[in-house]
This record gives sequence, structure tokens and C-alpha cells, in this order.
Amino acid sequence: MSRSIPYRLLEATSVLLFLLQAIRVIFSVLFGVIYDQIFTGPMNSWLYLSVLLLLAALLVPAFSPRAPGRGWLALLAALAAISRLTLSINQAEVRYWGSLVVLACGGLYLAALLMANRPVVWPAMTLALAIDQLLRLLGDTYDLSLRPGWLPYQGLWSILLIALAIWLSRHARPSPRAYPPPGLLWGLAMGGFFFLETSLLASPNAISRWSGWSYALITPLLLAVTLLPLFTRVNQYLIHSLCTNRIIHFGAAILLLAALPAGYFFSGAIPGLALLAAQFIVISGLCYFPDISRGSKLAAGPSLAMGMFFFLILNFLNAFAFTYAYTLPFMRGQGWVIYLLALLALVADLILQRGPTRPISEPVVNTRGLVLFSLLGILLSVYWIQPHQSDPLPTSGKVRAATYNIHYGYDAYWHYTLEDMAANIEGNRVNLVALQEVDTGRLTSYGVDDAYYLSRRLHMNLVYLPTVEHLTGIALLYQGFAEKTDGQLISSNQEQTGLVHAHLLVNEQTLDAFGIWMGLSNEDTQRQIQEALDFIGGLSPATFGGDFNATPDSPVVEAVRQAGFTDPFLQLGIDPPPPTDPAINPQERIDYLWLRQVTPLQAWVSESLASDHRMVVVEVNLNR
Repeated sequence: MSRSIPYRLLEATSVLLFLLQAIRVIFSVLFGVIYDQIFTGPMNSWLYLSVLLLLAALLVPAFSPRAPGRGWLALLAALAAISRLTLSINQAEVRYWGSLVVLACGGLYLAALLMANRPVVWPAMTLALAIDQLLRLLGDTYDLSLRPGWLPYQGLWSILLIALAIWLSRHARPSPRAYPPPGLLWGLAMGGFFFLETSLLASPNAISRWSGWSYALITPLLLAVTLLPLFTRVNQYLIHSLCTNRIIHFGAAILLLAALPAGYFFSGAIPGLALLAAQFIVISGLCYFPDISRGSKLAAGPSLAMGMFFFLILNFLNAFAFTYAYTLPFMRGQGWVIYLLALLALVADLILQRGPTRPISEPVVNTRGLVLFSLLGILLSVYWIQPHQSDPLPTSGKVRAATYNIHYGYDAYWHYTLEDMAANIEGNRVNLVALQEVDTGRLTSYGVDDAYYLSRRLHMNLVYLPTVEHLTGIALLYQGFAEKTDGQLISSNQEQTGLVHAHLLVNEQTLDAFGIWMGLSNEDTQRQIQEALDFIGGLSPATFGGDFNATPDSPVVEAVRQAGFTDPFLQLGIDPPPPTDPAINPQERIDYLWLRQVTPLQAWVSESLASDHRMVVVEVNLNR
């Protein structure tokens, strides 16, 4: 092994990690741009320009030279390192432009590395995925390195990376081997790879929500499965058989195609294992590059650029699966089809490639170092995600209940403010809170599990009901002990919604807490509220909170009153009650916390602007 190879691996791992993080950031920022332009308006040229600039950044690798020099790699690594600093600044505009540069430089770097030092690509990408998992683990699914407090550490990381890149440009020996450019089929496979890894397979919280497995169990297992192919013996025997033995070859392809539908439509042990197996197969397949273009004058860049275009298409299609109610209605429940398209690209490359009969990614990772990194990472994950103990409910019988539409973790200006929302809940000393618009692993909200993050941050228990594509729904956070938690989907013509419930014990008293998100005005809201009230039945004492998307004079609100629920603001003489939407200069009251057979002591609307709605808080007395 060349003396410079380990250092090149460090450089490549950092650049590819920055590339993965830039993907998460750019799609999260773009979500806000598209949301405002389409749903809030008015639409202008920035909607189209922002998407075209993203497309241009993803297509930049097409211009990568066939024989890149060491100085070219150093320049790209340095530019990526400098631009990466912007991703830790919580300003949408800054993150947008910075992530564009990281995407362009990272893509060019990957294309150049494929031609200059291909054995480094696979282990570097694998290590980047593993480090990304650890950074998200340490932030309770909210990537620690994307927070403003990380900026000094990122500055040091970038400085060290630039110094390393300069050193390599002067001392690294050129690869003695000429690598043929991978073909177009490989490019499509890489597009599918990036989509699967960034939206599901490398995200333990997303796999957990798909399969129903505990996040605490999935996290160390996924890290182990991701790193396992790097071990020499696994690479030499298991992966070699996987990619060269035709029976195993086709068996792996079938398993890969079956794993995602299994995880999507079912829950339990088998779907969870299938998704972990899919991650192993996808990672393992990266170390085999098709060798079908010998003598071609092309570089790797065009194939990679085509793959990134395919990756962009897959992400937009996946976005329609979440926003079908407002965009393409036929996409309802079709998210699995998008994943199947990505898998078909991978399987086609796996089956049809005419590549070498051995991995061309010769071992470049120090075995002892890999063992140490793997053990420390797995032990850290096991320690960090130990179940926390919820804070108890007050023994006085006085409980503060709330409802909060958290807008997927964003404020009205698309700053990511999930921590500010946690501080808002904590500052108001809330004991239980119904949450709406809760994302639990979508790429468009930084891949964060809002429900898990808030429950850990606030030392509260959680009941979550997925309503759209497993990764968006409603939740209920509560302190103390619940004898029962459940939920139910509600008939929805447009965006699917539902109702969550926790039966709590408070100082030997019971309290049934319910949370809901109601459809918009052109939904059959009368049917929805009737189904919700039928689910609640006569349970009392009870709180019923949510974003009802209904004003006080609406039939929906009247139906809730007819079911015996009272408005605590009116009971306390606060008339008219304060509006809740939008958060900035609120005009309408559409968020409510209803009570039944519970005495209100105080009621207020929080002043926080952390979300695009304001939080409603009611203090009640359960002592009779």
C-alpha cells in the first residue's frame, strides 16, 4: 500500500461526507422555496431558477477531466472544505448557495477520484455514511455538525482538510493503474444508490419508522451492517461470492427488490432484517465497478452526472408521494414505486455488468483501525440511545396541556428551529403536548425524527402515528405513565390524517389526551371530526388538542362543542380568545385545546415564533 493512500482515504471520506450533508441541506432548503412559491405565493422566477441551479450543480461532474492531476483533487477538496462551513449556519439563503458549491465540488471530486484512485472510492463512501450516522446519532437524529454551535469545530476540520489536500498534491504518487470509465448503467445505479442511502437505508430512524423496529435496536445494527463489507475477509469471500456466483448474484438481486416493499407494506422482524440486508447488498455492490468501456476516451464524469440527474428525478417523484394532495393525486400511497425504480437501477447494474471477477477496490483500510472504529462506534451508539426515563407528572394534579403545529421543524422563514420549539415547550412547563406536521426522517427536513428528538430533549414519552409514507404524521408527547396509547387513521380525501391518544395516570386520577390534525377547508371535515369524536367516545376527563384548520364559527368547532367539550379560554372569560395562525401577526384561531370534565386554571397562546403557528397552552386541575 502506498504511504499516501491512508491520507487520501481521509481526504476522500471528508469530501464525500460533506457531499452527503449538502444533499440533505439543499433539498431541505429547496422544500421551503417550493412550499412558499406554490402554496403561499406569489410564484416568481426564483422557483425555476433555484431548481435549475441545483440541476446544474448535480451535472457539473460531466466536465471532469479523464486524467485529473493531484492538484485538481486538492483544489476541489479545498473548495468543498471552505463551502462546507456555510452548512452550519442556520440561514436558508447561506445554506442554499454553500450547498450548491459543495455539491458541484464534491461531484467533481468523486468523478476525478474514480479515474485517478478508484480503490479509495468505495471505502471512503462507506466510511462517510458511517460517520454521518454517528453525527446524527449524537444529535438524536439532528446532525450535530449542521448546528451553529458546530461551526468552530467545522472550521478546524476544514483547515486540516485543506492542509492535507495540499500535502497530497505534493507528495502523493499517481496511481500506477489506469481505470476504465464506468458505463452509463453504472451511472444510473449510482443515482439509485444516492437516493436510497440519503432517504432511507443509511437512516436508522427512517428504517425504524418503516419497519416498526425500535430505533435503539436499529441504530447499532445499521452501523455494523454499513461497516461490515469493509473487513477484508468479508470482502474477499462473502462479497466476492455475492457478485460473482450467479446463483447468489440473482438471489441478492431478488432480495434487494423484495426488501423495500416488505418494509413499506409490513412491519416486524422480517421487514427489519430485509432492510438491513438491503443496506449490506447496496454497500457491497459499490466495490464492483463494471469494466465495459475499455479504450473509451470518456471520463467517469458523464456517467456520474447522468446518475445525479436520475437521483434528482427520484427525489422530486418522492416529494410528490408526500404532497400528492396538493400536486399529483395519483401519487397517493405510491412511495414504494419510487424506491423500486431506484432498486431496479441497482439490480440492473448488478446483474448486467460485465465487470471483473474480483473487487477492484483493493484493501486500503487499516484492519486494526477499522476494528477499533467499528467497536467504538457501535458501543457509542448502544450507550447514547439507551431509553431515557420520562419526567413524572406533577403530584399536585395541576397539568399543563398544549397543542403545537411544528411545521416540520421550521419557522415561517424556513430556519430550522426544532430546538427553539423544544425550548418553547420547556419554557412553558408543558406536561403533555399534541404535535402536528411531524416529520420523522424525510430528506426535506434534514432527515430529523422530530418526534424522537423532542421526546429525548424534553424527557417525555411519545406516541406517534404515521399518516403519509411512514415519515410524516402526528404525535403526542407526555410526561409520566400511560396505561394505554393508540391511534387511528381518519378517512381523508386529500392528505391522510389521524388521531392519537394516551390514557394517563395523574396522581391516582386518569386523563385521556387526544391529538389531531384536521384537513383543509376543501376536505370532508365534517366526516373527519365525526370519526374522531366516535373514536374518543365518552372518555372523560379528557383533553382534545390539535390544528383543526377551522375557525370558531365553523361546523367542525360546533361538533366538538356538541360532544361535550368546552373552550377553556371562554370558560376563563378570555373573549375573544387570541388567534394562533400565522405565528407572525396571527389573524385566525384554528388551533384549539378542548377540555371535557376538566377545570381550566389558566390558558394562553405562546409568543414564540419558532413555528409558523403559535402554541396553545392550558393549565388544568384534575383534583375533584
